[in-house]
Amino acid sequence: SPVSPIHVYTPREVYGTVGSRVTLSCSFWSSEWISEDISITWHFQAEGTRDSISIFHFAKGQPYIDDVGTFKERMEWAGNPRRRDGSIVIHSLEPGDNGTFTCDVKNPP
Repeated sequence: SPVSPIHVYTPREVYGTVGSRVTLSCSFWSSEWISEDISITWHFQAEGTRDSISIFHFAKGQPYIDDVGTFKERMEWAGNPRRRDGSIVIHSLEPGDNGTFTCDVKNPP
């Protein structure tokens, strides 16, 4: 079966201050309709490290927030896949939150 790309858009840089909150925006576009099986995964790579960890997952219409890592109880789902939005909010920013966040969207047929 043919494959169609999903274009994912995030800001290049996002700034926040310790103790504040920040929205990590993730919008996407596809020429195909948005499937009920759409999945959105956010990964975090701390500054100065090579390893990336999964911190958030949206699948089967439900958000699954990391419940053991550094973002435990500080993350909020702010997206709406029907509006092509996979954004999250991180509350109570800490110095260790500095790094690279990646939004990955899959829209299986």
